Amino acid sequence: MRKHSLKRLVLVAVAAFAGLAGNAWAGDTTITGRVFADFTDKENQDKFTDVKSSDSGVGIDVKRFYVGINHSFDSVWSASFVSDIGDQGARRYDVFVKNAYIQAKFAPEVTFRLGAAGSPWVPYVEEQYGFRYVEPVPAERAGFANSADWGVHFLGKTAGDTNFNYQVSVVNGRGYSNPTRSKGVDVEGRLGFQPFAGLQLGVGGLTGKRGLETDAVPTQHTASRFDLLAAYTNAGFRIGGEYFTADNYNTVTNPLSDKSDGFGTWVSFAFNPVTSVFGRYDEVKPSKDLKPNLKDTYFNVGVQFKINAEFAASLAYKYEKVEGGTFAGSNGTVGSTNAGSKGEYNEFGIWTIYNF
Repeated sequence: MRKHSLKRLVLVAVAAFAGLAGNAWAGDTTITGRVFADFTDKENQDKFTDVKSSDSGVGIDVKRFYVGINHSFDSVWSASFVSDIGDQGARRYDVFVKNAYIQAKFAPEVTFRLGAAGSPWVPYVEEQYGFRYVEPVPAERAGFANSADWGVHFLGKTAGDTNFNYQVSVVNGRGYSNPTRSKGVDVEGRLGFQPFAGLQLGVGGLTGKRGLETDAVPTQHTASRFDLLAAYTNAGFRIGGEYFTADNYNTVTNPLSDKSDGFGTWVSFAFNPVTSVFGRYDEVKPSKDLKPNLKDTYFNVGVQFKINAEFAASLAYKYEKVEGGTFAGSNGTVGSTNAGSKGEYNEFGIWTIYNF
């Protein structure tokens, strides 16, 4: 009761503030929210020096807090705004614009968005994975993909159990949290095919300067990334995998060239509508030419309890090992200052997701 009352209160406040179309505005406007929070014990340690990271220990963290306002002008035109309050480390939270776009949906097969919107690849994989609140999908976890960016986005999907879906985005290249302009734009795309209900096969890619090409900073290379996905999902079972390979993704301004690749696989099974188990395994070679011995290995296992349609909690364990140097991913910088040693990340606790 309290949740629905709060939602109605926020809706009325937005409508009153807008003052553009009275009750019609409120009727065509929705307020949404999503919170990722956790209570865990984690340890990130350099095994050569035995030094632990400053964020090791027990604590509560709100990783993401999204608040969205969506408004439909008519059957074709709409607008969406989503703010993102996120943990950026270094004991601080920042507020970003995750989505801010105008949309024209001429048909399910033809939709146009202008502004900050979801990228072609990461949200697509998230839909198949289903446990984003525990960990970002493999390419994003490893820092080789953005979940959203500023630009022009074309997307669509054909109808039926056998269908195609696609998205092509021309974007700034720095991600939704950095709208900085540069001398060029990046192009990212995806084509997905569903041969039958539940099975998704996808291919994607990106090319560009990642928003780094300016008069002050000359670029040496063009970054590129190639993606593959195969996943099957039904009401109680998920299994899938993502593979990516990248050239010069982190050496656009470096005269030396580099290659990277990685993959992630996942599986989950629901015993009943409330309880399910899940697991995932990733491997990444972030710098195959410049640091050939650098390797990142990650896995998680857990039990999810879906309390209702709005709230779920998982008791889970995460482990990450970095050999041959240091690597910065979604769990911070892991590894060792000694290239011949390793670093290990261990985290155990409760992860939650709440939708309102």
